[in-house]
Amino acid sequence: MVRENDCVIASTTLPAEMDAEALGRLLVTERLAACVQVHPPVRSVYRWQGAVETAAEQLLHIKTAARRVEDLRRRLRDLHPYELPELVVVPIVAGDPAYLAWLVDSTTPG
Repeated sequence: MVRENDCVIASTTLPAEMDAEALGRLLVTERLAACVQVHPPVRSVYRWQGAVETAAEQLLHIKTAARRVEDLRRRLRDLHPYELPELVVVPIVAGDPAYLAWLVDSTTPG
């Protein structure tokens, strides 16, 4: 049985021109994610190295098991084009038990 907070949604952004679907496919193939949703370009406004910047980016929602977050973080650092990639993780506190069990099973190595 899947327990509370066993599952999370992690978010990251990529440049609008990058193939975000390819990254999502890789994360699912490597079982670091059960599902990756790629959202159309968004405009981000942020402070970076003392200046206010804007950028066209794609938002990715990555559904994964909490126990896989550290592996996901390392992999994103390896693959991500940004010097400091966004990774924000939010626990899933409730959901359909069958869906959450699928999510955990889909991110189990082997």
